Amino acid sequence: MRPSAFRNRLLLVAAAVLFSTGGAAIKGAALTGWQVAGFRSGIAAAVLLLAIPEARRKWTWRLAPVALAYAATLILFVLATRLTTAANAIFLQSTAPLYLLLLGPLVLHEPIRRRDIWYMTAIAAGMAMFALGTERAGATAPDPRTGNLCALASGVTWALTLAGLRWLSRGREDGAGMAAVAAGNLLAFAAALPLALPVALGWERALPAILYLGVFQIGAAYWCLTRAMRHVTAFEATTILLLEPALNPIWVWLAHGERPGPWPLAGGAAILAATLVNGWLQTRRKLAD
Repeated sequence: MRPSAFRNRLLLVAAAVLFSTGGAAIKGAALTGWQVAGFRSGIAAAVLLLAIPEARRKWTWRLAPVALAYAATLILFVLATRLTTAANAIFLQSTAPLYLLLLGPLVLHEPIRRRDIWYMTAIAAGMAMFALGTERAGATAPDPRTGNLCALASGVTWALTLAGLRWLSRGREDGAGMAAVAAGNLLAFAAALPLALPVALGWERALPAILYLGVFQIGAAYWCLTRAMRHVTAFEATTILLLEPALNPIWVWLAHGERPGPWPLAGGAAILAATLVNGWLQTRRKLAD
């Protein structure tokens, strides 16, 4: 393997690992969910705008719907992680490809093919396993039912974000996707700020976690991602980035002792396996064409 190829794959691994630490850091920050969501995104926006030149370009009206969807995803994921288990939050958000397939005919004019039906069925089965499990409220998951609803909603908004990023790329606006990510973080900060104030005394104890989330878990992760994506195939990128949902519950278990139930774990495994196989099949079809 050439050094450059190895470096790009290593950057993707680094991005996935950094993304995966979000659950543990979000649960460890001694602030409310709205405060974590707002301050994390505010710091991340500053880091992205300063560190990635593409984030400062292509600011047009076309960014607005994509940035709004991404801002909603950022807030909903933090709220979900604070209310339910990290496994539920990340696995339910990982159902986004199902909604993306359903949105394809409407937004991207991409029809649903017969071969997509099995994938949709597998994702639906994984989602059903979450309904079978009865998560009990705990110290790190005080309201699993509401958290699961937030996580499901974040899957929908993440699908809208992905559809929007694809729509921007079709407009031949290089770098517009990263600009939308920076704008989305700014919008998330602005939307969460009214509900994040006032900040209670002792907030400085949460500062290291918030700085980590903004600078590394989002900022550095996206820097690694943008540097590698241009040189790695879509299937390789999808496969490597599946490390995020796989590692997320592990970090939370190690840091906070949170153990998800067997049904959510089975549902998450079904969703990840279906995504992996679907990516492999799509790559084979593209090579055959």
